[in-house]
Amino acid sequence: MVTLVDENRLADWLEHGGLRPTRQRLALAALLVGDGKDRHVTAESLYEMADRAGEKVSLATVYNTLRAFCDAGLMNEVVVDGSKSYFDTRLDDHPHYFWEDSATLTDAPKEELEIFRLPQAPAGTEISRVDVVIRLRRT
Repeated sequence: MVTLVDENRLADWLEHGGLRPTRQRLALAALLVGDGKDRHVTAESLYEMADRAGEKVSLATVYNTLRAFCDAGLMNEVVVDGSKSYFDTRLDDHPHYFWEDSATLTDAPKEELEIFRLPQAPAGTEISRVDVVIRLRRT
């Protein structure tokens, strides 16, 4: 159950990204960041979480809301391959492990990653972000 204090905190989070705190956005925000823990979700897994919590939202609404959260700078999208996106509530630059056997994404130790050099960005562009996804297969 979301308390009034929690709802106000979540509304502030949404407003920080310039988003109106609609009922559906508040409900999905509570599932994503309500407990303060970092999460990696797919649209489908968030839809299932909402369903288990008794929230009535369509899968299309979940997709649209995740896109709005990313566009507002409240989350990051991590593309594992051309067809699978994960949405990360942790905003700092950090690498990820992709566990192929379970199709899950977890944070990898940031302090152990060293990138010595990146290629020069083409003229008229700048590098906005570097995503590192380390694919793991159990042996």
